[in-house]
Amino acid sequence: MISQEPSSTTSTQLSYLEPRAPTPVATETTDIPRTKMPSWSQAEVESSQSAQRPIPPDEQTKVFSWADVKDIVETNRLDLIRRKPSERIVYKAWCKDIIAAYGSITAYMCAERLHWTPSPLPADVEATSGPVFNYRDPTPFADPRDIRILRNDWPYGSFGPEITHLIVWCKPRIATDPEKGLVTPEAKRSIDAFVDRTFVQRLGVEGPDADGKVLWFKNWGALQSVRGLEHIHVLVRDVPEAIIEEWSGEMSHDT
Repeated sequence: MISQEPSSTTSTQLSYLEPRAPTPVATETTDIPRTKMPSWSQAEVESSQSAQRPIPPDEQTKVFSWADVKDIVETNRLDLIRRKPSERIVYKAWCKDIIAAYGSITAYMCAERLHWTPSPLPADVEATSGPVFNYRDPTPFADPRDIRILRNDWPYGSFGPEITHLIVWCKPRIATDPEKGLVTPEAKRSIDAFVDRTFVQRLGVEGPDADGKVLWFKNWGALQSVRGLEHIHVLVRDVPEAIIEEWSGEMSHDT
């Protein structure tokens, strides 16, 4: 297992959930009105927006092998991991519609994908980092009832076909260094332990080299499109679909 070192169907049917052919010549642009909202929610809006600029063809996007991704995670060059240009256009358009319908990506995830209900807060208290949930254990990833493993609804086309991208959502907050934005050593130990017992040990039942088939990372704040919910990314290599379904409880988006 390599980790980052310190240094679906919804109730709202949207056209952007349907596959689209890549646009030969296009630009990224969104226009979401800004209203008074929590800082984390405003950050999600800003993440879905960008200045209008030319979009290169998908053919210019590097497809990362497992060895490439392993090196990126080990060196913490997470900014190199991106969606293909055509995927980014559709994703940003989807974000625009979701924010218009739900108010934030976080609200959509809570209602439609995680089915988590945030705890009410006093009227004069703002959850500056995102919704607050009742959890079983304050240690992130310690209690399976406080997490949810899902497929990435918008996986990166820049990953090779042997790589499956999962996201693990967590109710407790994950401690990070306020200056660098990286997970603290204690939080990293908690995540490492969770990834080992959940993913590595399960793959070990299937055969050798289980440790070499799992990577995890946590995006820096500037790279996150869902700021209000704690989550880590887990990448697995050459894992049978049945095991992916076992972890996530859902079938492939392609079936």
